[in-house]
Amino acid sequence: MGHAYSAILAHDMATAKHGQFLLRIEDIDQSRARPEWEAQIYDDLTWLGLTWPTPVMRQSDRMAEYQAAIAKLHAKGLLYPCSCTRRDIAAATSAPQEGAPLLGPDGLIYPGTCRPDVPPNRITPGQTLRLNMAQAVAHVGDVSFYETGEAPDGTTGAITVSADALVETVGDVVIARRDMATSYHLSVVVDDAAQKITHVVRGQDLFDATPIHILLQRLLGLPSPVYHHHALIRDDRGKRLAKRDDARAIARYRENGASAADVRGMIGV
Repeated sequence: MGHAYSAILAHDMATAKHGQFLLRIEDIDQSRARPEWEAQIYDDLTWLGLTWPTPVMRQSDRMAEYQAAIAKLHAKGLLYPCSCTRRDIAAATSAPQEGAPLLGPDGLIYPGTCRPDVPPNRITPGQTLRLNMAQAVAHVGDVSFYETGEAPDGTTGAITVSADALVETVGDVVIARRDMATSYHLSVVVDDAAQKITHVVRGQDLFDATPIHILLQRLLGLPSPVYHHHALIRDDRGKRLAKRDDARAIARYRENGASAADVRGMIGV
């Protein structure tokens, strides 16, 4: 239901402005991609009355474009390989300095264990690569974007995140994972530019990732869309209704006789 809300809202906002609603298959993590799940996306969105241009962009077809972006960041001296596991990071951050944040948009803020004093001359395929955030903000400074929805704290309009905040509360994010040669942050930035996206509509759970995306856009010389973050759809106990809540899957409502109009009414669009 949460994904239905986001998709319907994006579709309705686009059509109201005589724009286009675009569907993109974000399948860089092939371990979690299945043809039947993709088919379910098409079936559910069509049943809800949504339409989109074809062919649909598929991220697994665009590895060359992501590698070109990685090469550009590496040429600026901003990437370094990292061999730390999640357990290593958890152990290194188990006793954070007083007042230092522990969690960022990607979970535990990376403590810089593998960060080199001098940028590496070469990066090898198959490595996890991190962005040296301190060096990145030295190129860009503060980052700003325009929010037409609502941040989790209620903020809307022009939003600025300082360079210091990016270093302290985001840290050295992963740009390429060893098992997929890219990352969500890098891929969506490259793809948004390729598709000439003007407005990104998504849930407030991704709000804290937006400064990362703006930073990457600046570093790669790409345009920044307008962002619209919406409240998350929750049940009467406050539980977020997302893809892990199979009992609220659109297919279940269809099987139980609900109409597309019923679903719209349930989520208030």
